[in-house]
Amino acid sequence: MIELFFVTCLLSDPAKCADHSLLFEERNGLFTCMRESQFELARWMETHPKEKVREWKCRVAGSGGRKA
Repeated sequence: MIELFFVTCLLSDPAKCADHSLLFEERNGLFTCMRESQFELARWMETHPKEKVREWKCRVAGSGGRKA
């Protein structure tokens, strides 16, 4: 599986961040993730207006958390 891994932080407290993940099927997964990631992130932000996406990347699912 390929995942869109992203980190969001609260607008009111930028030090409070959380990891999130959206999964894509393995077949064409990386290409699909790269193609659809901005749309998925924009849709996610519409439903979470108190948070801001700090970083994101497409990767093999479960290949580690965010950088320290």
